[in-house]
Amino acid sequence: MTSKEEKAFRLTFDDNDLLLLLCGQYNVNLAKIEKTLNVSIDSFGNELRIKGFAEQTKLAGDVIQRFFKQLSADPDPQAAADGPLIEDILRLVENGYDLSKPSLKSDVYAATWRKKIFPRTHGQEDYFKMMRQNEVVFGLGPAGTGKTYMAVAMAVDYLKSKKVEKLVLSRPAVEAGERLGFLPGDMKEKVDPYLRPLYDALYDMMPVDKVERMLVSGEIEIAPLAFMRGRTLSNSFVIIDEAQNTTSVQMKMVLTRLGHNSRMVITGDLSQIDLPPNQLSGLVDATARLKQIKGVGIFCLSGEDVVRHAVVGRILKAYNEEKNNVLKSIIFLIHEIYWTNTVKS
Repeated sequence: MTSKEEKAFRLTFDDNDLLLLLCGQYNVNLAKIEKTLNVSIDSFGNELRIKGFAEQTKLAGDVIQRFFKQLSADPDPQAAADGPLIEDILRLVENGYDLSKPSLKSDVYAATWRKKIFPRTHGQEDYFKMMRQNEVVFGLGPAGTGKTYMAVAMAVDYLKSKKVEKLVLSRPAVEAGERLGFLPGDMKEKVDPYLRPLYDALYDMMPVDKVERMLVSGEIEIAPLAFMRGRTLSNSFVIIDEAQNTTSVQMKMVLTRLGHNSRMVITGDLSQIDLPPNQLSGLVDATARLKQIKGVGIFCLSGEDVVRHAVVGRILKAYNEEKNNVLKSIIFLIHEIYWTNTVKS
């Protein structure tokens, strides 16, 4: 049977209540599978009947079984079924991921005041584990991989469980050629736009009034990088975001702020460095220097870990393919020049 031949098969389930959650209200989850994989799915009692081309129906069956398995293992299957889980699984399929690999573990999460934050990809799961195992972690990856959001989730977990007494969230305040001295407003008005992603993550995990109280009390501190100079941060969870825009001097200053019973997560995207061309990124320098240091973890998230809209993953893939094509063109041109000069000589 070829992948272009029509095929139909049935899946039978032993838990009707869980099957209803899997289907979603008005079969919304089944509709997402149908649209993504170009199949038709009908439900009859405790059965789902899938029709379509052979390859697509097999994928649809794998997706449904993976979805059912993860719902059955989740402590709150209703929330999981209503959330982005099915979209995450479909995104894995679109990226060519083998669904026969073990599913995500339900005991890996960060407990915040609003909700539990679970990793949505295997990369995020390993990133979570690394943050628990190391005092200093570098989280690298493209936009949308959750590197900052997951770091904030872990920081809030540590604060909520009283493993630390304070959160310190910071990032460089010089990006895309803008310097603070040339921006209007007082210091808070100057730096807040740069720090907005950190505020957004906190508000998603904590009640707004609690965030505001902790900002006033100093239990949560959000400030530009320069404010860390000359300090020792003990009993703290420190996050440095957009670290690709730190200099080597700034990165050394940041790393040496760490005090007793503290953790630090440094996140960045090496494809979005806004420093002058002749300036070495502190993130590049640090990850090269510290990769063998005990207590330091370096984790790279990839396009497979993008958890924004599915189209973001496709956009990143297109840009990466373009970079590869440009590189191939440059290599081809170098070969042409070399052989031309060789023939002439």
